[in-house]
Amino acid sequence: MQEVHKKNFPTQSPASGPVSTKTVFGDMSSAAGLKALDDFLADKSYVEGFVASQADVELLESIPSIPSSSFSHLLRWYGHIKSYQRERANLPAAQKRLVLPAISTNGSDDEDDLDLFGSDDDAESAEAERLKEQRLAMYAAKKSKKPAIIAKSSILLDVKPWDDETDMLKMEECVRSISLEGLLWGQSKLVPVGYGIKKLQIGCVVEDDKVGTDQLEEAIVAFEDHVQSVDVAAFNKI
Repeated sequence: MQEVHKKNFPTQSPASGPVSTKTVFGDMSSAAGLKALDDFLADKSYVEGFVASQADVELLESIPSIPSSSFSHLLRWYGHIKSYQRERANLPAAQKRLVLPAISTNGSDDEDDLDLFGSDDDAESAEAERLKEQRLAMYAAKKSKKPAIIAKSSILLDVKPWDDETDMLKMEECVRSISLEGLLWGQSKLVPVGYGIKKLQIGCVVEDDKVGTDQLEEAIVAFEDHVQSVDVAAFNKI
């Protein structure tokens, strides 16, 4: 009978002493630390690579209790890694250390940790703070509001005189004298309508939140000595 060899993944021995809540994302017993990890997991299923590893297990153990539903990405990851309860001992080793050493009264234990990972508590804390600040800054930049778009419209107006004796140049002068915030007058021309009468066709661009067609019409017909009526010939959103 052919002997079957089982492949064993690298494992990590259980940590002695209290489980640390200090991680490179911050303290997992604080809202700030949980939020930093939640932001990091927004587009990730695992903390390292594309498969579960001891890095996920270590981070999971550093979280004192089930995360709040307000940390949706973290809660998703938490439940997923929890499902590896039986296989967790055989998961691949972590590529780097994410959980920082817990404070211990045993000097020799602390010294072992330092020798093993080649850094001291001050360096670990500084790196954790740097990573936390970097991720918070990235999150703030991602969520920053985009500049508001100002809605504008292009309007073409037909301004009609009383008769063929109306001074059309004066009428256009009156129309252009209307000054409103968000209003910009454009080109104009005189268009024959019959019997020697011409109408003034004039364009303008308005900011929708500041100027309306009714407001424009009322302002123009106020020049009653020259203007008989005003019609909107064309209206287009820009």
